[in-house]
This record gives sequence, structure tokens and C-alpha cells, in this order.
Amino acid sequence: MFAVTAFAVLIALGIALGRAFLGPTVFDRILAVNSVGTKTVLLIAILGFLTERPEFLDIAIVYALINFIGVVAVLKFVKYGDLAAASRGEDGL
Repeated sequence: MFAVTAFAVLIALGIALGRAFLGPTVFDRILAVNSVGTKTVLLIAILGFLTERPEFLDIAIVYALINFIGVVAVLKFVKYGDLAAASRGEDGL
């Protein structure tokens, strides 16, 4: 049963990779890459369950945090063109 789940996650991962390569806008591609990262976390967790190694869940959590920080950094770079740029509100402050 869990092998079928892992196979379904792999299929969804392939579809998300297709969107990442063929996305019409940069934001579609970033969202697809974030989805690939999320599906990878699911795959690591399923693999840990199948092999009865609970430490894989820790690896999956760390990978999820890295994925989140990476996507936020890429979005900031796309919006401002620089990672060190301060974000400004509506009033320019």
C-alpha cells in the first residue's frame, strides 16, 4: 500500500517538474519548484516509513525548512533583484 503511495508521489513529482520546465511565467516555475520540494519531503517520509527508519522524518523536516527558505530567497531576488535590498512598504519606508 505504501509503495503505491510512493509511486503516486513520484508521478506527481514528475508532473510538477514538467510545470517547472514549461511554466509560462517565472512565478509558475517557482511554485512548481516549491511543489517539487514538498513532494520530495513526502517521498523521504514515506521511504523512512517503508524502511522503518524514523530518523528519515528528521531529514524530511530539515529539507522542508531549507526548501521554504530557498523559495523565499528566490522570490525576494525576483521581486527586488537583490537579496540584500530592504523591502519597502507603501509609504516608501
